[in-house]
Amino acid sequence: VQLQASGGGLVQAGESRRLSCSASGRGFIDYSVAWFRQAPGKEREFVSAVKYGVGTTYYSDFVKGRFTISRDNDKKTVYLQMNSLQPEDTAVYYCAARDPSYAVVSSDVRGYDYWGPGTLVTVSS
Repeated sequence: VQLQASGGGLVQAGESRRLSCSASGRGFIDYSVAWFRQAPGKEREFVSAVKYGVGTTYYSDFVKGRFTISRDNDKKTVYLQMNSLQPEDTAVYYCAARDPSYAVVSSDVRGYDYWGPGTLVTVSS
């Protein structure tokens, strides 16, 4: 599967932004998909994930209640709705897919086999 993230840009603190992760290839419904982010000088960190099939969602503590992940299997797209953005949310956001052979979702970057190029989100104060 190939992934392409889009939707990044410059926003003011408190505003919202929606990122999209578009996939190509077969069997998208069988892949769990996650969003990670990497701020300048920091390690890549887990943001959110949506499991294959029923679409159970997972969030890191620092976005819980502000971000919402969803997937549209017909469109082969996963969305990340980001509300109440803060300057500390500034980062390059990446989407990643986990091989269907894994039944559980991972929050570890090493748990994902397919990555797309990131999209930069800049939040100004």
